[in-house]
Amino acid sequence: MTTRPERTLLAPGLEISRLVCGLWQVADIEKDGTTIDPDQGADALEAYARAGFDTFDMADHYGSAEIITGRLLGRYLQADQRPRAFTKWCPEPGPMTRDVVRRGVEERLTRLQVEKVDLLQFHWWTFEHPAWLDALHEMQVMKEEGLIGALGLTNFDAAHLGLALADGIEIASNQVSFSLIDRRAAGALSDLCARSGVKLLAYGTLCGGFLSKKWLGQPEPASIADWSRSKYKRFIDTAGGWEAYQGILRAASDIARKHRVSVSNVASRWVLEHEAVAATIIGARLGESEHRDDNLNVFRFVLDADDHALLNAAFALTKPIPGDCGDEYRKAPFLTASGDLSHHLDAIPSVYQAEPVPGRPGRMRVSSGSIWEPIAGYSRAVRIGNRVLVSGTTATHGTDRCVAPGDAGAQATYILDKIAASLSPLGAKMEDVVRTRVYLKDASKWEPVSRAHGRVFGDILPANTLIEAGNLIGDYEVEIEVEAVVD
Repeated sequence: MTTRPERTLLAPGLEISRLVCGLWQVADIEKDGTTIDPDQGADALEAYARAGFDTFDMADHYGSAEIITGRLLGRYLQADQRPRAFTKWCPEPGPMTRDVVRRGVEERLTRLQVEKVDLLQFHWWTFEHPAWLDALHEMQVMKEEGLIGALGLTNFDAAHLGLALADGIEIASNQVSFSLIDRRAAGALSDLCARSGVKLLAYGTLCGGFLSKKWLGQPEPASIADWSRSKYKRFIDTAGGWEAYQGILRAASDIARKHRVSVSNVASRWVLEHEAVAATIIGARLGESEHRDDNLNVFRFVLDADDHALLNAAFALTKPIPGDCGDEYRKAPFLTASGDLSHHLDAIPSVYQAEPVPGRPGRMRVSSGSIWEPIAGYSRAVRIGNRVLVSGTTATHGTDRCVAPGDAGAQATYILDKIAASLSPLGAKMEDVVRTRVYLKDASKWEPVSRAHGRVFGDILPANTLIEAGNLIGDYEVEIEVEAVVD
């Protein structure tokens, strides 16, 4: 009989429970301005820890969750005996100077009352702003200084996780949505994890409670007040609607009866059996313990071939959630509790600024700050009328640093983000692009570059030319230019 959750090694020296207690409900409890007493909250968490649920996940915006956890950690005299605490830093996009990053990390240390954060996870709203790499490189330094135990990401897609790794960042984990409804993480992201050793921390595994027996055979709700369920109802709608979801629920129910476990156990087990997944994140209900015994059932059975066949048949009647992991926070359809986030993203200042071309009325241009632009006498992008032309763009970060040397696919990802950022201040978007030209140092690297191109332009389908251009300068593997027409 399993009495405690299984454990796994997430990073050197960081052993964790495979069922991580998520503390997002602290923010929900405190949303009306009340604050949980830190000692009473710590008492509730300690009950989880004593039962083996000794790994806690939170974020800078989860109300007083860090403070409550800090009060719990302070009860342990030896660091190697205390529970494990994961938190997230989710800054607004802007310059990520050394001081900005260190203030963000040091606030986490202060609130948790620790000298080292076990796992610090980083979230970034828009990859068009390249300062996320500056933040991660400074966090890498703080890791080497012993202030951060392991570095993690949250809601990063496979392309940008790959870019971070190729640029020399040591990433232990990526926290993403993963469930019977949202199966995106089983694709490119899991493939990258298999190659790199990065592990996934899966949230949303129970879809806000929708993957449980109580919803089996129930009519579709007309409205949902709970913020978590409203978010996962959007996932259900996008995956094909209520009946498609009920098909998955029926399959999970049949499997649950066969193994004498709950539907929620089946949903969690399916995610945990993926090799890339280190742990799933379950909601910790402060002061409530009745779900702990049921959660342990996920370690008392395994899914067999018949179970997978039953689930696969149900999956076949659904639609895949579009895009890659994390896209729900950055592009339509915005599958979040608050719905459309375009207003938030539009409010983020552009990393580049447009300026008029002197003596040429109606003509605008953008500079990226690269040292090469004033030397060679060109602009990153120019708009004339409804046309926007973007110069050949390389993976140059800041003034002159080459990103991800030797990795053509990662460089292409960075370049396409930079192109999107160049178009924006001139009133254009990637959807307006009508032609792309790709220049490769080595034609044998065509596939990773083409896949990066397809990830961005797969629905837009501009005219495209790809050629081997011979030896590009320095460590650059690829250069890309585009033309856009703003209708």
